[in-house]
Amino acid sequence: MSDRAALLKGIRVWLVFFVVCLVLSGATAFPLVHELRWTEEVLRTLGAPEHLPGLMEWIERVRDGLDTADAEHPFLLYGTDWLAFAHLVIAVAFLGPYRDPVRNVWVVEFGLIACAGVIPLALICGPVRGIPFWWSVIDMAFGVFGAIPLYLVRKKIKRLEALTEAAVPGAAAVPAQ
Repeated sequence: MSDRAALLKGIRVWLVFFVVCLVLSGATAFPLVHELRWTEEVLRTLGAPEHLPGLMEWIERVRDGLDTADAEHPFLLYGTDWLAFAHLVIAVAFLGPYRDPVRNVWVVEFGLIACAGVIPLALICGPVRGIPFWWSVIDMAFGVFGAIPLYLVRKKIKRLEALTEAAVPGAAAVPAQ
């Protein structure tokens, strides 16, 4: 396998991984009410109330809030439907770098900026909304862990771009395959 082919394969594998994670993250925003009930049951079965009382109090509070919103103000949950939709739409954008990584490196860079933006959002909005700091840390971890594959992809794309330019002086893009 040539260096170019190996880089392209590595780019695509990481992009597929990132897109799958993005889609799963988005899809879980649709059934929040049921997920929280299920999560609470699982945590109780695992003995979390005795070992992690703070986590259980938070899960119960969030589940209670979602139950109330679902029963009395279901339109509020429409916001999480849009959150899920946004994740799915953003995932579609990564088809560009999958097809033509060099030309669409900007999508990967956009993703890195979005991942970085998770941190100030969690640090600012978390306290404003009464989110426990430890939960904001979990939210920030999504930005950090999302940036890792994107950083690796960007590095590989830059190497692919250098190989392409070395092979064909003046070449700026890799044709889609």
